[in-house]
Amino acid sequence: MDEYSLILQSLLESREKREPCVLATVISTTGSIPRAEGAKMIVYSASRTLGTVGGGKFESLVIAEALQSLKGRAPVLKSYPLHEGDPNSFGAICGGTVTVLLEPQQLREAIVIVGAGHCSRALAAMARDCGLHVTVIDDRRELLSDFPAHRVVSDCPPQVFIANHPWQPDEGLVIVSRNFLIDRDALGAALGKTGLGYIGMIGSRRKVRRVFDDLRGAGVRDDQLADVCAPIGLDIGADAPGEIAVSIMGEILKILRRRTGGHMRDLD
Repeated sequence: MDEYSLILQSLLESREKREPCVLATVISTTGSIPRAEGAKMIVYSASRTLGTVGGGKFESLVIAEALQSLKGRAPVLKSYPLHEGDPNSFGAICGGTVTVLLEPQQLREAIVIVGAGHCSRALAAMARDCGLHVTVIDDRRELLSDFPAHRVVSDCPPQVFIANHPWQPDEGLVIVSRNFLIDRDALGAALGKTGLGYIGMIGSRRKVRRVFDDLRGAGVRDDQLADVCAPIGLDIGADAPGEIAVSIMGEILKILRRRTGGHMRDLD
C-alpha cells in the first residue's frame, strides 16, 4: 500500500473508531524544502503520528500546532520559514518556505445504547444513517452479530462500561435494555459521571418512578435525576420500533445540538 492510500485508510479507520486526529498537508512551497507539495501526515491526540511532512524541528512545530487546532476544532493555515535571516526560522537552513494546512477531522456525535432489542436496533440504524457513531452493549451475543453499530460490547456489564468511558459533551447514553435492574444500574453509573451530553431511559412513568426512587435511596440527588430524559423521546405518538427511534433520535439531536425542537416554520 502506498503512502497516500495508507493515510486515507487510517483517516477512515479513525472516523470509525471516533479517534480525534488532524490531517496536515503541505499545500505550497518555495525554495529548498524537505518534502514536496501534497505530503501528508496524521497527528493523533496523544502526539502519535502517521506519515511525515519533513521531520526535524519543523515537523515538531507542525505537530504542536496540529494539537492546538484539534482543541479549537478549526482548520489552520500556517507558513514555516526554513532559512536563515527570518526571526521565525527556528534555526532551519534548508532555504525555503513551507505552508501547511491543518485540518482537524470533525467527528460527529456519538451514542451508547444499552440493550439490543427491537427499539435499540431501529435507533442504531437511524443514528448511523444520521452520521452518528454507535456503540451497543448487551450480553446476548446472538443479537449482536449483525447489529447496525460501529462497536458492540458483550463482555462488559453496562454499568462498568459507563463508569470507565471518557464521556464527552457530544455523546449521549440511551438506556433501552430488557430488564428493569439493568436500566437502573446503568442509569446509576451514568449519574456518577460528568461530561455526558444526553441521558435517556425508556419505560413507563411507573417504571421511571421506581428507578428514580431506588436511586434516591442509594444517595442520588433530585437535581441529578432532573437531567434524565425519562420516559425517553419526543411526544409524537410513537408506537412501533421505527417510530420510537424517530422520537428518540429527535430528542437526542435536539439536546446535543442545543436546538429548540420547534417547528421550522416558526423560526425567523
